[in-house]
Amino acid sequence: MNKFFYYLIIVSIIIITSCNNSKQKNIEIKDSLNTTIKMKLDKYAKVTLNTDLSILSKKEKQMLPYLYEAAKIMDDLYWEVAIGNKNEFLSNIKDSLIKLYAMINYGPWDHLDNNKPFIEGYGERPPGANFYPKDMTKEEFEKLKDNLKTSPYTIIRRNNDGSLRVIWFHDAFNEQLTKAANYIKKAAELTEDKNFKKYLNLRAEALITDNYKLSDIAWMDSKTSNIEFIVGPIENYTDELFGYKTAYEAFILIKDNEWSNKLAKYNKLLPTLQKELPVDEKYKKEKPGSDSDINVYDAIYYAGDCNAGTKTIAINLPNDEEIQLQKGTRKLQLKNTMKAKFDNILVPIANILIAPEQRKYIKFNAFFENTMFHEVAHGMGIKNTINGKGTVREALQAEYSAIEEGKADILGLYLITKLYEMKELSEGELMDNYVTFVAGIFRSVRFGTASAHGKANMIRFNYFIEKNAIERHPQGYYSINFSKMKEAVIYSVQMILKIQGDGDKETAEKIIKENGIIKPPLENDLKLIDNAKIPVDVIFEQGIYLWQIN
Repeated sequence: MNKFFYYLIIVSIIIITSCNNSKQKNIEIKDSLNTTIKMKLDKYAKVTLNTDLSILSKKEKQMLPYLYEAAKIMDDLYWEVAIGNKNEFLSNIKDSLIKLYAMINYGPWDHLDNNKPFIEGYGERPPGANFYPKDMTKEEFEKLKDNLKTSPYTIIRRNNDGSLRVIWFHDAFNEQLTKAANYIKKAAELTEDKNFKKYLNLRAEALITDNYKLSDIAWMDSKTSNIEFIVGPIENYTDELFGYKTAYEAFILIKDNEWSNKLAKYNKLLPTLQKELPVDEKYKKEKPGSDSDINVYDAIYYAGDCNAGTKTIAINLPNDEEIQLQKGTRKLQLKNTMKAKFDNILVPIANILIAPEQRKYIKFNAFFENTMFHEVAHGMGIKNTINGKGTVREALQAEYSAIEEGKADILGLYLITKLYEMKELSEGELMDNYVTFVAGIFRSVRFGTASAHGKANMIRFNYFIEKNAIERHPQGYYSINFSKMKEAVIYSVQMILKIQGDGDKETAEKIIKENGIIKPPLENDLKLIDNAKIPVDVIFEQGIYLWQIN
């Protein structure tokens, strides 16, 4: 045989074999990736988000499509501040499972895995998300001479010469915000509740001016509508660089009047509870506003920030410290979402990690109360530092969210303890709340310690372990020491309110660094939950097609 043809045959065999091996390798990589994504998707329990709309009038039902359209725009705007253009990002993802997981996370970073990228080609999540240029340094930002740079309602971009400029949200997203405002105004025309009408019109105006104070005040006076609509750039969790910028979101909620009426009495007790906080007078000198309310709702739609990754089960707003001092806050408990998490996640976790003799204390009412008073606690304590460092938010900067969530956790538990002592809580017993609280830590820490809530939970847990308020048994069970828990709660309240009042960023950083992490053996114990395939959170089947609005 001619040597040339002999070598040609050999080379052809090598090429064909190499191609087949390459194809096989690509198939194996794809199968492995799909298996990983399927495992990630299994961490979410799918829940249908709906409720009985029969309490709504005909006009109230007619409002819902307009609110829905406005909410969808907030969802698109959250994509903009989280990563950039949604359609451009998703169009580059060909695998349907990966695309689904990207939509749950509003980007390529896994909310349940400390924001690690799950799509090849993406590095670590920029701490400033898309609020700032990705290559901007903190020093560069500090040198920018523009008072609006720290506004919650601006983004930072580069000029052609590389310098930084500040842009209002309403200028950057004018077209989308104008559409959303028009939908909200159409809904306002239909409502027969004058306070809700006033709020909707002012909120529509706020979206296109970025002046939210008047609409926040109007919202505080809007407490009687059967429909609740929260909309706009509200929370600052997405900005992990400075904690300045707020992200767009929306909730559509339907009021549960029966449960709401049960909670009305607690509003009157807030001034007394503030006075009795176990700290020096200077750390509780501020009085929570007297217009606070506590109401219960079923959620029928989440959009944007509140729907990204982990799902909110309660709301405490507004965040404006001046309004909180002037009028207080409204606390909205989302009962259907709360019950879904309790049934699908918390109870199965308790059956694995809580000592068998204490599992009888795991109760939905206790979970509901713990969540409710977490939100109540956000409005208490102190909003302005005692030493001229400005607001607590300004003084603690990026550490603010974790410390504030920690305050709400522990101060909420303290308030429940006091209410039992005052005989204002009598259904069940305090041990229900303590044991359910600890089971709740196991539930929420699985969101990862990259989140403010995750850090706050681990700070609480590690401190309770240190003080033997929580005890781990050799079998891997955890139990609560009742008397030591009461002591640990009081000391934790004292510590965290002092940090906030002093604006002590250095101590806040130290606590978060040392204790805002999952330590062994808890790390291994949490694997038992994963092995049992218990979901970490919920995702929603939601949308207007589920609503009976005829």
